[in-house]
Amino acid sequence: MLLNLILASVMAAISVLIHFGGLSGITVLSRRYLRPLHAHHKLRPQAFVVLATVTAMIALHSAEIWAYAFAYEWLNPDLSFNEALYFSISTYTTLGYGDIVLSHEWRIFGATEAMIGLLLIGWSTAFLVAVSGRLRVFASGA
Repeated sequence: MLLNLILASVMAAISVLIHFGGLSGITVLSRRYLRPLHAHHKLRPQAFVVLATVTAMIALHSAEIWAYAFAYEWLNPDLSFNEALYFSISTYTTLGYGDIVLSHEWRIFGATEAMIGLLLIGWSTAFLVAVSGRLRVFASGA
């Protein structure tokens, strides 16, 4: 069980670092491109910033899901990568169909992914609200 907790903590830390690094990169790029947009108030460039931000966040979540999938495949040799990826997606999004289950010894590891996925999806939502809030086109009366 100790190994389970240690590996779950390592994967949680890796996921948070991926997310932090990605959101930091998005922040740097959006600051560079948002400043000139405030003066123009045009919908197309601002919509591009929002769509690029959403696309980048999807890529971040995908990287985190794939990292967990590789870990599941490594921890559970009976799982194919396709099954591990499917399990990771359903666990990360806290959907958890239950048609694929981990062995008893690795269930805490899987539950940790659900907790991390919920946290990181919430973080992404807050980030997207902050980016959208900086765009005046979404303000009332604009």
